[in-house]
Amino acid sequence: MNHSIYSADRATHLKVVVVALVAGIAVAGFSITARSGSDEGLTQTARVIKAGKPVVITSSNASLVR
Repeated sequence: MNHSIYSADRATHLKVVVVALVAGIAVAGFSITARSGSDEGLTQTARVIKAGKPVVITSSNASLVR
């Protein structure tokens, strides 16, 4: 038995491709169902915060004249 993929025959290459394709579809299907099932009953809300007047904060007691 040769364990190299380079010297494998056509049927072995086909088996590897089919197994990889099935595994990829299974992972994609699982991730889609897990993602769509996690959002049930949850709503996302956002608060809008408006900017006010600019504020200058300094650590010294000197007055700032502009």
